[in-house]
Amino acid sequence: MGAAEVLVARVRGGLTGATSGAVSIAAHALGGGGTPSQSAVVLLLATTLAVGVVAAGTRIPVAAVLIAGQVLGHLVLALDAGHTHVPGPAMFAGHAAATAVAALLVAAAERGCRVVLAAVRRVSPAPFTPVAAPAAVLVPPRPPALHDLLRSTGIVPRGPPVTV
Repeated sequence: MGAAEVLVARVRGGLTGATSGAVSIAAHALGGGGTPSQSAVVLLLATTLAVGVVAAGTRIPVAAVLIAGQVLGHLVLALDAGHTHVPGPAMFAGHAAATAVAALLVAAAERGCRVVLAAVRRVSPAPFTPVAAPAAVLVPPRPPALHDLLRSTGIVPRGPPVTV
């Protein structure tokens, strides 16, 4: 999987998890549920994180992952409120509509992410490739011609006399 597909998978996972949690909270509030406790919110966040990881790491259809996330979110919030009930047809219809809309939004976001990545790839310069450095040329410390010239003039590079 290339870098672009990894990014698209992360977008899919993030949006699926966030949408699953948002729909769970909205349905709970619309159903007359009270404010969830801190432990329920933490458990709901863990559930939405798991839903996002599953959506990003697999090719299970987004609608199926959203349905599973909504069921898990509903269970977490219902158990926290102390009531469990069998959902009625209105709740099933609401969740089905929310799942359909959310799946369409996630699919549109994936498509938009691919379009933006293709546009960025078209306008960005080619990746940097370093130019090979030329081989090092060894230069002697003192060119021989200069050394011979200094000898012919009587200036001989030598050390000081041994006795001063």
